[in-house]
Amino acid sequence: MMKKTISIVDKIDVAKVYGELSDAHSGGICVFVGTVREFTQNEKVMSLEFETYEKMALNEMDKIATFALDKWKLNKVVMRHATGLKEVTEPVVVVGASSAHRDACFEACRYLIDTLKETVPIWKKELFENKSVWVSAHP
Repeated sequence: MMKKTISIVDKIDVAKVYGELSDAHSGGICVFVGTVREFTQNEKVMSLEFETYEKMALNEMDKIATFALDKWKLNKVVMRHATGLKEVTEPVVVVGASSAHRDACFEACRYLIDTLKETVPIWKKELFENKSVWVSAHP
């Protein structure tokens, strides 16, 4: 049974994702976790803040997940993005795929994160010691 789980959340529970992707028909599970890094272009990041137009974001994430399920014959897909203020090392996005064989879930996982970053309306503000900057403006 093909299944997708998409959501916009306040906090990401990475440990929960394996259970959501686990499937008796899957021999491979791939997961990508994006976190807040400490430096951007040699400037110290204090935190990141994420905002989204949730209805549109979920709709776009659903399209991405549906396409990946079909193209790579996946068993399950997870796409989750956090909103709000996030500290250094905190997870902000997780995508994952499970499939019968590893090649499909590796390729799908790359597609999921790359396409999410390109097309899902989520905005990121980097907060530094002396300034803040909006970056990664999505459509």
